[in-house]
Amino acid sequence: MTTHVHLTPEQEHFARSCVESGRFHNLNEVVRSALCLLQEGEERRARFQAMLDAVREETARDGGHALEDVMAEADRIIQEASCAA
Repeated sequence: MTTHVHLTPEQEHFARSCVESGRFHNLNEVVRSALCLLQEGEERRARFQAMLDAVREETARDGGHALEDVMAEADRIIQEASCAA
C-alpha cells in the first residue's frame, strides 16, 4: 500500500535527522515509529477515559468517595502501570 504523507519542513528535517543519526534506516521507519507512539498514547487515553466513565457511573450509583481513598487508588494504578512498562 502506498501512502503519501506531507510533513512540515521542521518535521521533515527532524525525521531526516533521525535517519542520519543511524537510529532508523529510512523515513518509513521514522513514520511507523511515530504512529506506534501515537497509537499507544491513544490506547492509554481510551483506557483513562473508560476509567473516568466507570468512576462517574460508580459515583452516580454509590455516591462520592473520600479524596484520600481516590488518591490512594490513583497512586496504586500509576504504580502498577509504571511497573508493567
